Amino acid sequence: MDVDISDSEIPAPNNNVSFNNSDYVPYNQRTDTYLVPAVFGVIFLFGVIGNGTLIFTFIKNKTMRTTPNTCIISLAVGDFLVITGTVPFISTIYVFESWPYGVAVCKLSEFLKDLSVGVTALNLAILSIDRYVAIVMPIKKQTGTYPNAMTLVSTVVIWIVSAALAIPGACFAFLLELDVQENIIYICYPYPQDMFPWYPQTIVLIKFLFLYMIPLLIVGICYTLMARSLIYNSQYMIDQNERHARLLRTRIKVAKVVLAFVVVFALCFLPNQVFMMWWYFNPNAMEQYNHFWHVWKIMSSVLAFANSCLNPIALYLLSDVFRSYFRQYLLCCISSSSLRTKCQIPTKSFTSTTVAKQLPHTSNTLL
Repeated sequence: MDVDISDSEIPAPNNNVSFNNSDYVPYNQRTDTYLVPAVFGVIFLFGVIGNGTLIFTFIKNKTMRTTPNTCIISLAVGDFLVITGTVPFISTIYVFESWPYGVAVCKLSEFLKDLSVGVTALNLAILSIDRYVAIVMPIKKQTGTYPNAMTLVSTVVIWIVSAALAIPGACFAFLLELDVQENIIYICYPYPQDMFPWYPQTIVLIKFLFLYMIPLLIVGICYTLMARSLIYNSQYMIDQNERHARLLRTRIKVAKVVLAFVVVFALCFLPNQVFMMWWYFNPNAMEQYNHFWHVWKIMSSVLAFANSCLNPIALYLLSDVFRSYFRQYLLCCISSSSLRTKCQIPTKSFTSTTVAKQLPHTSNTLL
């Protein structure tokens, strides 16, 4: 069995842990030492560019601050934080045998990682509820009984709850000592040894339920009710005016994009949830850990962080509006002066009126 000490999934009953020298594989002999940091580099690049452009678009245009856009930007901010505050450090643990950044960065990295997961999961649940109201109860949506103020309050609550769930990781994270081939090395580890096994099992179970299963259950219920409503009302579509039908088609398109976000989230975090549940609830996990689980663990970690860069990519592929803004703000900024002139970006301001003139098919939603 190849022993990997590059991340935090190591149960440690004592302050000092020793490994069998025959099990340990030096870093320079591991494939993941060279491959994984390169993959994280791609995640970092796409995450910074994609989420940064989303955030800039939202800040630059006041008309973009609608209910679904607010949730999407909340997602982007959470992803941007984990991309810039965690990925650079996590990627290098596959290169350095010992955590080189100190305990403060260890605590910050754990906090931002957990914060981002909470913001993503809870925002997707709120987005699904918003789409349910928009499609199933459009009159309530239009008459203001579901105001934008509720969206702002929900966003603030999401960040507070996510921060509260992330605080234990920041408080208890420490540098775990490992005795490897007569050398003491350190890894960033979130679970105190004197609280095994109940504490890590409790945290893992809470994250699984409240940051994965329950949000996905809410999404499933909302989309089931939406589908039921659309099927039931489809026979009456002929009686609706064109404006109402166009508005419904737009809201259905938004719901499809939100569903794409949910699918990406579910697929990216499923391997990590499987590994964490197996590792901390299986009393024989240490003995059963083999090459398969080693590869699974690395894959699950990469996919979990990749989720932070995939939402802007999905939005670029599915949304004509965001694709237009992305080209306007990013591509023209890095192009030659002649191409920049062709893009027609105003030198003083970029108001919604200007956008509407330049991009006739855009609206006040990123979707």
